[in-house]
Amino acid sequence: MAKENIYILGIESSCDDTSAAVLCNQKILSNVVSSQKIHAEYGGVVPELASRAHQSNIVPVVEQALKKAGIAKEQLDAIAFTKGPGLMGSLLVGTSFAKSLALGLNIPLIEVNHMRGHILAHFIEEDDYAQPSFPFLAMTISGGHTQIVKVSSHSNMEVIGETIDDAVGEAYDKSGKILGLGYPAGPEIDKRAKLGNPKAFHFTKPRVDGLNFSFSGLKTGILYFIQRETAKHPDFVIDNLNDICASIQHTIVGILMDKLKVAVKQTGIKQVAIGGGVSANSGIREALKNAEKTMGWTTYIPKFEYTTDNAAMIAIVGYYKYLEQDFSGLDVMATARLKI
Repeated sequence: MAKENIYILGIESSCDDTSAAVLCNQKILSNVVSSQKIHAEYGGVVPELASRAHQSNIVPVVEQALKKAGIAKEQLDAIAFTKGPGLMGSLLVGTSFAKSLALGLNIPLIEVNHMRGHILAHFIEEDDYAQPSFPFLAMTISGGHTQIVKVSSHSNMEVIGETIDDAVGEAYDKSGKILGLGYPAGPEIDKRAKLGNPKAFHFTKPRVDGLNFSFSGLKTGILYFIQRETAKHPDFVIDNLNDICASIQHTIVGILMDKLKVAVKQTGIKQVAIGGGVSANSGIREALKNAEKTMGWTTYIPKFEYTTDNAAMIAIVGYYKYLEQDFSGLDVMATARLKI
């Protein structure tokens, strides 16, 4: 007889957020995230500092997740953890903890691909959220990844396009650094973009064959543009910051949407979902909503709490793998680079 309620503990430690979540079937009971603020001082994530912070945070974060969920650790049916991709030191902390806890409780261990988590976050049960049906296209956009994935089932996914250099989140952060903005720069550029003219300045979109992306050329173009204009007008950035941010965002969103349009045309799939940290961006959200009206797409945009790295998305992948009895041995290893 199938178990009525399956309790999964999810653990996420791929970068600089330590997170633990408890799911009962597809429903979230808790989703605790501890973010590391120290990296802002360095303009990016420092791997050694990140792994040390995970070591300090993981026990209290898991304890808090269990307490908020109102269950004892003995009630857990399995532990799902992020195997990769991510920072190796950070991944090792989560992997080691998950293996130890699973061994101590004598319950199954489930390895999860971080990128699959961003995609399957759309299947977390919410009262006011309609889940996509198969097949659909997923665009994962974050600081480390930019991919278009054809999703045929909970376990069958195929990357049909990806970045050949920088990820879209890197393009935002590096552009922000050029403009003298803090880290992470994406939210600040997004906020200022709402106040500026998106067509004030023109930035050339990189030409890349097929469904792949490139953002390194755009970053270089922005750098040369700022250098050229500030040589003529030293206060150019200060005087035009909102318009510059709006123009950068307009270009980046245009690149993403151009590729999505090609993907929809090639596959004939008009269901489109987004995931990853950059999916919190208001420009890409608005562009997707407009595509529903103008192109007949059905779009799925996650709640803000599921856009950043979080353990609920790891736990939902764990739930589906649990149903398939797809478990890992205690010899499983973290992997910094991992295909979807």
